[in-house]
Amino acid sequence: MNKDIARLLETYEHESIGQQTNVKLLMTAILSGGHVLLEGVPGTGKTQMVRTLANLLQGEFSRIQFTPDLLPSDITGSTIYNMKDSTFQTLKGPIFTNILLADEINRTPAKTQAALLEAMAEQQVTIQGETYPLSDVFFVVATQNPIEFEGTYPLPEAQQDRFMFKLMIDFPSVEDETKVLKHVMEQQVNHQPEAPALNLTSFLSMRREIEDVTISDSVLDYIMKIVRKTRETESIRYGASTRAAISIGKAGRSWAYLAGRDYVTPDDVKVVARPALRHRIQLSPHVELEGVTVDQIIEELVGSIPVPR
Repeated sequence: MNKDIARLLETYEHESIGQQTNVKLLMTAILSGGHVLLEGVPGTGKTQMVRTLANLLQGEFSRIQFTPDLLPSDITGSTIYNMKDSTFQTLKGPIFTNILLADEINRTPAKTQAALLEAMAEQQVTIQGETYPLSDVFFVVATQNPIEFEGTYPLPEAQQDRFMFKLMIDFPSVEDETKVLKHVMEQQVNHQPEAPALNLTSFLSMRREIEDVTISDSVLDYIMKIVRKTRETESIRYGASTRAAISIGKAGRSWAYLAGRDYVTPDDVKVVARPALRHRIQLSPHVELEGVTVDQIIEELVGSIPVPR
């Protein structure tokens, strides 16, 4: 494994106690150029996890608190008339950053949610008819609260499909939660923020190295069988899109890179398939009534596909 990425992961896992798998999946997503939807109850460290990643990469960080009265221009920016010199000036919004935290994205209407679509898909923003490119490193992490539904606006399927992963943040174990408490108390006393592990230039070079990771035809075929199976299973009402297969392929490469390999294995595909599919499929009504979860269906589905040799 690259020494810089190894040091980054080690520091990141130290700062995000009890979330080792999710930390590695976040790294996988940003290395792949994707975006992440985080779902978890309040107070489980979602914001801190994203802010820490920005600090470790020496990248710019912006946080938007989504509310029912938030406007698209509050995200992208707007044009104002400067009476002093009789010219129009463009004020860029918080989306012009490296890592953007869209906090409680389901608390704002679909029109404002859609303001992220162009940026996430095309890495550019249009303000008053003029297009502005975003940074080469542009990573959106949107959070959702799964226990409060009053005053929320569920994300449309089209927008959920823009996210590479959906990660579930649960409460840590007693041991890990105690470590978190101790770690925070020590930080308050010592006032020592996490030191940057590398810069954005080094990070972009790692992305280019990932392009050299080999993914064989047999593994690509394995990915397609998994995705197509989601469209042929009675327990699933709507299966995954072609974008899901692309996400699994890209994420598999990045996961293999983080493991220090220059080739993708079926096991890499199995790891990234669940977070890549759980927000892209809808279960049939009778399956939901039985209390079966999306993760259980994905695990059964992936397990039914023969693993290539």
